[in-house]
Amino acid sequence: DLLLSNSCIPFLGSTERLDFRTLLLDEERGRLLIGAKDHIFLLSLVDLNKNVKKIYWPATKEKVELCKLAGKDAHTECANFVRVLQPYNRTHVYVCGTGAFHPLCGYIELG
Repeated sequence: DLLLSNSCIPFLGSTERLDFRTLLLDEERGRLLIGAKDHIFLLSLVDLNKNVKKIYWPATKEKVELCKLAGKDAHTECANFVRVLQPYNRTHVYVCGTGAFHPLCGYIELG
């Protein structure tokens, strides 16, 4: 209904299934951060599909292989699912992902 009424702008993102899970709204700068499977997106609230910035952050090949050896599904479980997006200070965001069952965290400079 929203699409038919032209009252929303859908985020086109990517053609592959990215399993969006985590959102962080930065109203002060008019941005939205989205944590997904192996990716972090930085979007403009004015137009979600304009000047999209994307960070590719997969689990290491070694961790993916260990995950598969443990009997997990390579496509649905053995990836880096970004679960935490937390403001750290005015310039950085603290991020954490599952890392194919070997969690990893870091900081993103928003710039």
